[in-house]
Amino acid sequence: MFVDEAVVELFAGNGGNGCKAFRREKGEPMGGPFGGNGGRGSNIVFKVDTGLNTLVDFKYIKFVKGERGENGLGKGMHGKNAEDVVIKVPLGTVITDVNTGLIIADLTKADEEIIVATGGRGGRGNIAFATRTNPAPDFAENGEPGEYRKIKLELKLMA
Repeated sequence: MFVDEAVVELFAGNGGNGCKAFRREKGEPMGGPFGGNGGRGSNIVFKVDTGLNTLVDFKYIKFVKGERGENGLGKGMHGKNAEDVVIKVPLGTVITDVNTGLIIADLTKADEEIIVATGGRGGRGNIAFATRTNPAPDFAENGEPGEYRKIKLELKLMA
């Protein structure tokens, strides 16, 4: 079976939330903020694989979802960034945004990569908001949502 067109929905990973924590130790009566930043959500990357020659894998894959970044932790520890989701496509694939009709990429070189949907940025913990006027902030940021895209993959025949 030769498949030369497919429509896929992409959900990039959300960023992790920042942490609100305070340092409390015996020798430190006025500890202060101690919450870390959240991790970045996963990007969705398309990469050319010269071993493929059809888009038959996308007959059954209708959406791709990235992982969320890890939340920030106490003791100033930052959350882990999520790993990128790499999708392999054949040489000569054209990626088009369905909503706008714009061509995102024309993959014509071997091992070419492009980030199609970017993951969300992680939120900042309360350690990042400490200032001279507010030495112990009582808040932290939430992570940003990842990008959503509905794309159309077309395979053009290379001569």
